[in-house]
Amino acid sequence: MTSAAPGANADTAEMLTARQNVLDAGLFCDLDALLAEIFTNRHRIVEVGAGTGHHLAKVLYAHRGSQGLASDVSKAAIRRAARAHPRMAAVVADTWAGLPIRTSYVDAVLCVFAPRNRDEFARIIRPDGILVVVTPLPDHLHQLRERTGMIGIQPHKHDELVASLTSRFSVVSHEEVRATISLGAATASDAVAMGPSAHHVSSTRVEAMPVTSAVEVTVLSPR
Repeated sequence: MTSAAPGANADTAEMLTARQNVLDAGLFCDLDALLAEIFTNRHRIVEVGAGTGHHLAKVLYAHRGSQGLASDVSKAAIRRAARAHPRMAAVVADTWAGLPIRTSYVDAVLCVFAPRNRDEFARIIRPDGILVVVTPLPDHLHQLRERTGMIGIQPHKHDELVASLTSRFSVVSHEEVRATISLGAATASDAVAMGPSAHHVSSTRVEAMPVTSAVEVTVLSPR
Protein backbone atom coordinates (compact mmCIF):
# COMPACT_ATOMS: atom_id res chain seq x y z
CA MET A 1 0.00 0.00 0.00
CA THR A 2 1.38 3.40 -0.93
CA SER A 3 1.54 6.14 1.64
CA ALA A 4 -0.06 9.54 1.34
CA ALA A 5 2.00 12.69 1.31
CA PRO A 6 3.44 13.35 4.77
CA GLY A 7 0.81 14.98 6.94
CA ALA A 8 -1.89 14.67 4.27
CA ASN A 9 -4.26 12.92 6.69
CA ALA A 10 -3.04 14.69 9.80
CA ASP A 11 -5.53 15.83 12.41
CA THR A 12 -5.93 19.57 12.74
CA ALA A 13 -5.52 21.45 16.01
CA GLU A 14 -9.31 21.95 16.09
CA MET A 15 -9.96 18.21 15.69
CA LEU A 16 -7.47 17.43 18.44
CA THR A 17 -9.08 19.89 20.85
CA ALA A 18 -12.50 18.38 20.14
CA ARG A 19 -11.17 14.85 20.65
CA GLN A 20 -9.49 15.71 23.92
CA ASN A 21 -12.73 17.23 25.20
CA VAL A 22 -14.54 13.97 24.42
CA LEU A 23 -11.81 11.85 25.99
CA ASP A 24 -11.87 14.03 29.10
CA ALA A 25 -15.65 13.46 29.30
CA GLY A 26 -14.96 9.74 29.82
CA LEU A 27 -16.28 8.15 26.63
CA PHE A 28 -13.43 5.61 26.64
CA CYS A 29 -12.93 5.05 30.38
CA ASP A 30 -13.81 1.35 30.15
CA LEU A 31 -11.51 0.91 27.16
CA ASP A 32 -8.62 2.57 28.99
CA ALA A 33 -9.15 0.30 32.00
CA LEU A 34 -8.98 -2.78 29.78
CA LEU A 35 -5.86 -1.52 28.01
CA ALA A 36 -4.17 -1.00 31.37
CA GLU A 37 -4.82 -4.67 32.17
CA ILE A 38 -3.58 -5.89 28.78
CA PHE A 39 -0.31 -3.98 29.02
CA THR A 40 0.66 -5.33 32.44
CA ASN A 41 4.39 -6.24 32.43
CA ARG A 42 4.96 -4.52 29.08
CA HIS A 43 7.77 -2.04 29.58
CA ARG A 44 8.39 -0.53 26.14
CA ILE A 45 5.11 0.46 24.52
CA VAL A 46 4.52 2.30 21.26
CA GLU A 47 1.20 3.84 20.24
CA VAL A 48 0.95 4.53 16.51
CA GLY A 49 -1.46 7.18 15.23
CA ALA A 50 -1.54 8.22 18.87
CA GLY A 51 -3.14 11.64 18.45
CA THR A 52 -2.86 13.43 21.79
CA GLY A 53 -1.36 10.33 23.42
CA HIS A 54 -4.36 9.93 25.73
CA HIS A 55 -4.61 6.12 25.68
CA LEU A 56 -0.88 5.52 26.04
CA ALA A 57 -0.70 8.02 28.90
CA LYS A 58 -3.46 6.16 30.75
CA VAL A 59 -1.50 2.90 30.37
CA LEU A 60 1.69 4.53 31.65
CA TYR A 61 -0.07 6.00 34.67
CA ALA A 62 -1.24 2.47 35.50
CA HIS A 63 2.27 0.98 35.24
CA ARG A 64 5.11 2.89 36.86
CA GLY A 65 7.86 0.79 35.27
CA SER A 66 6.74 1.31 31.67
CA GLN A 67 7.94 3.79 29.07
CA GLY A 68 6.07 4.87 25.97
CA LEU A 69 6.53 6.39 22.56
CA ALA A 70 3.70 8.10 20.69
CA SER A 71 3.88 8.52 16.92
CA ASP A 72 1.57 10.45 14.62
CA VAL A 73 1.75 12.30 11.30
CA SER A 74 0.23 15.38 12.91
CA LYS A 75 2.73 17.85 14.35
CA ALA A 76 -0.08 19.41 16.38
CA ALA A 77 -0.88 16.00 17.87
CA ILE A 78 2.71 15.24 18.73
CA ARG A 79 3.12 18.57 20.51
CA ARG A 80 0.26 17.51 22.78
CA ALA A 81 1.45 13.91 23.17
CA ALA A 82 4.90 15.10 24.24
CA ARG A 83 3.26 16.66 27.30
CA ALA A 84 0.81 13.84 28.05
CA HIS A 85 3.05 11.87 30.42
CA PRO A 86 6.59 12.29 31.80
CA ARG A 87 7.56 8.79 30.66
CA MET A 88 6.23 9.28 27.13
CA ALA A 89 8.33 10.48 24.21
CA ALA A 90 6.67 11.59 20.98
CA VAL A 91 7.74 11.65 17.34
CA VAL A 92 6.23 12.76 14.04
CA ALA A 93 6.20 9.63 11.88
CA ASP A 94 4.14 8.12 9.07
CA THR A 95 3.31 4.52 9.94
CA TRP A 96 3.35 3.56 6.26
CA ALA A 97 6.77 5.12 5.66
CA GLY A 98 8.35 3.34 8.62
CA LEU A 99 8.85 3.97 12.31
CA PRO A 100 12.14 5.24 13.82
CA ILE A 101 12.44 2.25 16.14
CA ARG A 102 15.03 -0.53 16.27
CA THR A 103 14.08 -4.04 15.16
CA SER A 104 12.65 -6.29 17.91
CA TYR A 105 12.88 -3.45 20.43
CA VAL A 106 9.39 -2.95 21.86
CA ASP A 107 7.21 -5.12 24.06
CA ALA A 108 3.94 -3.89 22.64
CA VAL A 109 2.32 -1.77 19.95
CA LEU A 110 -1.05 -0.07 20.45
CA CYS A 111 -3.14 0.98 17.47
CA VAL A 112 -6.46 2.74 18.21
CA PHE A 113 -8.49 3.63 15.10
CA ALA A 114 -5.19 4.15 13.27
CA PRO A 115 -3.41 2.83 10.14
CA ARG A 116 -1.90 -0.65 10.51
CA ASN A 117 1.41 -1.43 8.83
CA ARG A 118 1.61 -5.18 9.43
CA ASP A 119 5.20 -5.66 8.34
CA GLU A 120 6.52 -2.65 10.24
CA PHE A 121 4.75 -3.76 13.41
CA ALA A 122 6.23 -7.25 13.03
CA ARG A 123 9.68 -5.70 12.61
CA ILE A 124 9.70 -3.63 15.79
CA ILE A 125 7.88 -6.01 18.17
CA ARG A 126 9.89 -8.54 20.17
CA PRO A 127 9.08 -12.23 19.50
CA ASP A 128 7.30 -12.37 22.89
CA GLY A 129 5.56 -9.01 22.39
CA ILE A 130 1.98 -8.13 21.49
CA LEU A 131 0.06 -5.98 19.05
CA VAL A 132 -3.18 -4.49 20.38
CA VAL A 133 -5.62 -3.12 17.83
CA VAL A 134 -8.80 -1.22 18.72
CA THR A 135 -11.48 -0.93 16.03
CA PRO A 136 -15.00 0.56 16.15
CA LEU A 137 -18.05 -1.68 16.09
CA PRO A 138 -20.96 -0.79 13.78
CA ASP A 139 -22.98 0.87 16.55
CA HIS A 140 -20.13 3.06 17.76
CA LEU A 141 -21.50 6.61 18.19
CA HIS A 142 -24.66 5.49 16.38
CA GLN A 143 -26.78 8.21 18.01
CA LEU A 144 -24.59 10.87 16.41
CA ARG A 145 -24.50 9.09 13.04
CA GLU A 146 -28.27 8.94 12.89
CA ARG A 147 -28.56 12.68 13.50
CA THR A 148 -25.71 14.05 11.42
CA GLY A 149 -24.94 11.65 8.56
CA MET A 150 -21.45 10.92 9.88
CA ILE A 151 -19.43 8.34 7.96
CA GLY A 152 -20.74 4.84 8.65
CA ILE A 153 -18.71 1.92 9.98
CA GLN A 154 -18.40 -1.19 7.87
CA PRO A 155 -19.53 -4.47 9.45
CA HIS A 156 -17.14 -7.43 9.76
CA LYS A 157 -14.20 -5.18 10.64
CA HIS A 158 -12.78 -7.89 12.92
CA ASP A 159 -12.68 -10.43 10.08
CA GLU A 160 -11.00 -7.87 7.83
CA LEU A 161 -8.52 -7.02 10.57
CA VAL A 162 -7.52 -10.64 11.09
CA ALA A 163 -7.23 -11.24 7.35
CA SER A 164 -4.96 -8.22 6.94
CA LEU A 165 -2.58 -9.30 9.72
CA THR A 166 -2.69 -13.09 9.62
CA SER A 167 0.52 -13.57 7.64
CA ARG A 168 2.59 -12.03 10.45
CA PHE A 169 0.39 -12.28 13.58
CA SER A 170 -1.89 -14.72 15.38
CA VAL A 171 -4.95 -13.66 17.37
CA VAL A 172 -4.56 -14.19 21.12
CA SER A 173 -7.90 -12.71 22.18
CA HIS A 174 -10.57 -10.22 21.23
CA GLU A 175 -13.15 -8.51 23.38
CA GLU A 176 -15.94 -6.00 22.88
CA VAL A 177 -16.09 -2.94 25.13
CA ARG A 178 -19.36 -1.02 25.29
CA ALA A 179 -20.44 1.95 27.36
CA THR A 180 -23.06 4.65 27.07
CA ILE A 181 -22.57 8.03 28.71
CA SER A 182 -24.51 11.28 28.62
CA LEU A 183 -22.78 14.12 26.82
CA GLY A 184 -23.70 17.76 27.00
CA ALA A 185 -24.39 19.62 23.78
CA ALA A 186 -20.85 21.01 23.50
CA THR A 187 -19.14 17.65 24.08
CA ALA A 188 -21.56 15.77 21.81
CA SER A 189 -20.78 18.31 19.10
CA ASP A 190 -17.08 17.75 19.72
CA ALA A 191 -17.63 14.01 19.17
CA VAL A 192 -18.80 14.87 15.64
CA ALA A 193 -15.99 17.35 15.04
CA MET A 194 -13.13 15.20 16.36
CA GLY A 195 -12.76 12.90 13.34
CA PRO A 196 -12.89 12.78 9.54
CA SER A 197 -16.69 12.84 9.58
CA ALA A 198 -16.46 16.54 10.37
CA HIS A 199 -15.60 17.08 6.69
CA HIS A 200 -18.75 15.26 5.50
CA VAL A 201 -21.58 16.71 7.57
CA SER A 202 -23.37 20.00 7.05
CA SER A 203 -23.08 20.92 10.73
CA THR A 204 -21.27 19.48 13.74
CA ARG A 205 -23.66 21.04 16.22
CA VAL A 206 -25.96 18.62 18.03
CA GLU A 207 -27.98 18.61 21.21
CA ALA A 208 -27.11 16.89 24.48
CA MET A 209 -27.67 13.13 24.28
CA PRO A 210 -26.51 9.74 25.51
CA VAL A 211 -23.74 8.41 23.25
CA THR A 212 -22.55 4.82 22.88
CA SER A 213 -18.91 3.84 22.69
CA ALA A 214 -18.63 0.38 21.10
CA VAL A 215 -15.21 -0.96 20.19
CA GLU A 216 -13.42 -4.26 19.77
CA VAL A 217 -9.99 -4.89 21.26
CA THR A 218 -7.92 -7.52 19.48
CA VAL A 219 -4.66 -8.80 20.96
CA LEU A 220 -2.22 -10.48 18.57
CA SER A 221 1.21 -12.05 18.89
CA PRO A 222 3.96 -12.30 16.23
CA ARG A 223 4.15 -15.58 14.34
